[in-house]
Amino acid sequence: MTEQAQPNKVVVWDVPVRVVHWSFVALLPALWWSAETRQMDLHFTLGLTMLGLVVFRLVWGVIGSSTARFKQFVTGPGAILRYLKTPENTPHIGHNPLGALSVVTLLALLGAQVGLGLFAQDTDAVSSGPLNHLVSWDTATAASDAHGIVFNVLLAIIALHVAAIAFYRFVRKNDLVTPMISGRRAVATSVTQPSIASWIKALSVAIIAAALALWISFGVPPWGAKFPWEQADMPVDVPSADSYM
Repeated sequence: MTEQAQPNKVVVWDVPVRVVHWSFVALLPALWWSAETRQMDLHFTLGLTMLGLVVFRLVWGVIGSSTARFKQFVTGPGAILRYLKTPENTPHIGHNPLGALSVVTLLALLGAQVGLGLFAQDTDAVSSGPLNHLVSWDTATAASDAHGIVFNVLLAIIALHVAAIAFYRFVRKNDLVTPMISGRRAVATSVTQPSIASWIKALSVAIIAAALALWISFGVPPWGAKFPWEQADMPVDVPSADSYM
């Protein structure tokens, strides 16, 4: 009796990628809820956290583990079409070409969403992003409107993303969720273990991303606002009546 070969367990996703991924999942509903309930201080804090995570993921996509690097999974339209025609002929350890398109789109939308939020201003001038003082009233209002539009587009892409995951799980019998939790994926053939970046590199990138988000939260001194401990004597710019016309 021939023994059936056991699938090999390969480390696919490193801890930073998994932490960032599930942080996105947790932050998006929290951001929506804080905005809907007008808890804007919390909303700004969560938004700056999202900014740090997006910056980290973008940098990690250049210098991180092999499966996290954009150059390893971002492909052109031709590769996507070939994958759609014969997905079983081109196994992928990390993101497949279609998944790569989803990742890039989601990151671009998250970056646009948080970027617009930095300049946004509500109509009563009560709440504004930390970089709002760098743009005009009209630009800030336009950023607020676009902030809402991009969020709706983001929801639509997320719905497609979840539907694709369900399709892979129940139709193609390919579980994409468990590897993103455990970091490991079972593969039927012998493959080369992807290279995993060091914790020192991950910590360094995390510190840089956090420092950038913190700096932006201050209003990007010295070009914009002063540091928080210097803001007590700063005049508050209130738009004139003409700015509402």
